[in-house]
Amino acid sequence: MFNNCRKVCKFDQPWPTHIGDHSGGPKEITMFNYPGHRTILCIDDDDGMLRYQRALFERRGYKVLTAVSARQGLRIAAVCEVAAVVVDYHMPEMNGLEFATEVKRLKPQMPIVMVSSDDAISEPALNVVDAFVSKNEAPRRLLPVITRICGEYPSGFQQTRITA
Repeated sequence: MFNNCRKVCKFDQPWPTHIGDHSGGPKEITMFNYPGHRTILCIDDDDGMLRYQRALFERRGYKVLTAVSARQGLRIAAVCEVAAVVVDYHMPEMNGLEFATEVKRLKPQMPIVMVSSDDAISEPALNVVDAFVSKNEAPRRLLPVITRICGEYPSGFQQTRITA
């Protein structure tokens, strides 16, 4: 049924080891797409937050890719298939709104969850993403939001805009 359980994402530059399996060489990442195994891309300039998100999602059975900048995350999102993206709003060089706008231009159906320690995110930013979760509420709200966005909610329950 699932003959092709591996997807190789090719890049024009080497990537840090925390992004994926580099056994194919410095310019390839092998992602394993097992049945029922979803991949989440987490983007944050705070390494502690990335470690927290990785642990949270991997405990739930998700495969997690991480990026320490929006530009790095954009390159990953452009070439790898992910079920959803979790992106911090405040980052240097390119913020979460700029990232989300570009991803929606490239892949309009890709779900994006914006997180921030700042609860006063602009309306234009909230209109681009599929959900917003305050970092203060992340321990209680982030996993349920990702679960719903990835379609793991009871049948008949649909929600397009999620805020927490």
